[in-house]
Amino acid sequence: MAKAIWNGTVIAASDDVVEVEGNFYFPADSLTHEYFKASNKQTTCPWKGVASYYDVTVNGECNAAAAWYYPKPKSAAKQIRDRVAFWRGIKIEK
Repeated sequence: MAKAIWNGTVIAASDDVVEVEGNFYFPADSLTHEYFKASNKQTTCPWKGVASYYDVTVNGECNAAAAWYYPKPKSAAKQIRDRVAFWRGIKIEK
C-alpha cells in the first residue's frame, strides 16, 4: 500500500497508484478529504493539460498547492484522470 504523508499524518493511501514522471498519482477517493482545500493555482503541461491544485492542511499547518490533479487530462495522460499527486515535502511510502 502506498501512502502520502505530511506533517506526521497519512493524507492518502491506496494499492492503486500510477507513476508518471517519477510522481505517484493516487485515486481521488483515496484522499482523506478533510486535509484538502481547493487552491486558485493552475499550471499547464504540454502533454498532460491544465493542472489544478489543493492546499494541504494538517495539524494547523498549511502546505500551499502541495497536491495537484488534472481535471481534464489530454488523451496522452488519460491514466491520471481522477488522480492526485504530491510534492513540497509530502513523502510517499510504498
